[in-house]
Amino acid sequence: MLLLALDTSAAATVALLHDDTVVGRFASADTRSHAEVLAPAVHRILSEAGVAGTELDAVVAGVGPGPFTGLRAGLVTARTLGFVWDVPLHGVMSLDALAFDAAAGGAVPAGSAFLAGTDARRGEVYWAAYRAPSQSGALPELLDGPHVGTASTLPAGQPLVGRAAGLYPDDVDGVPAFAASDPDAASLARVARLRLLAGAPLRDTSPLYLRESDAQVPGPRKRATA
Repeated sequence: MLLLALDTSAAATVALLHDDTVVGRFASADTRSHAEVLAPAVHRILSEAGVAGTELDAVVAGVGPGPFTGLRAGLVTARTLGFVWDVPLHGVMSLDALAFDAAAGGAVPAGSAFLAGTDARRGEVYWAAYRAPSQSGALPELLDGPHVGTASTLPAGQPLVGRAAGLYPDDVDGVPAFAASDPDAASLARVARLRLLAGAPLRDTSPLYLRESDAQVPGPRKRATA
């Protein structure tokens, strides 16, 4: 299975996977240039791998939660590529990729509940609750979420993986090995692949913004008075 995955819920990441092997990848921590870097990154990765877009089995997009502008850039790019190449397009919640990394890396005990969280800015975090699989290679079970809120409002007594843990160490029980982690496109593709192999449903590419955009349509101008 040949999958191209993109995620811009936090960092901009792109990955090409052949089955479980990463063939090419790109990551940029600059949250202001998602729209500019994605298309060139996809072109370079496919060119270096000698793969045409039409040969892909699917394009996978991280649907967030994430800030409006960055998340939209990734979804628009993924939708455009899927349309132009005429290949299936699937959505995966970005926090699922983060939770998968933590469970696969042994950062949380098998069968235990844990949280995955990313930076939502404004002093808040995007988060969801999971249960680690008891079987190696399986996917974590989503228990609750996604949500957005302050770190102090997260469920107590559950370890937190993801960048949110490093941002608010006094409010959460962070897992040090994953305290600076963001969702990764390669893990996004692995989550999608396991679901496709199991015949499990995937999301569409509707974005999980969870908040209104900062940009607002201005109201009517006030009439000048004499």
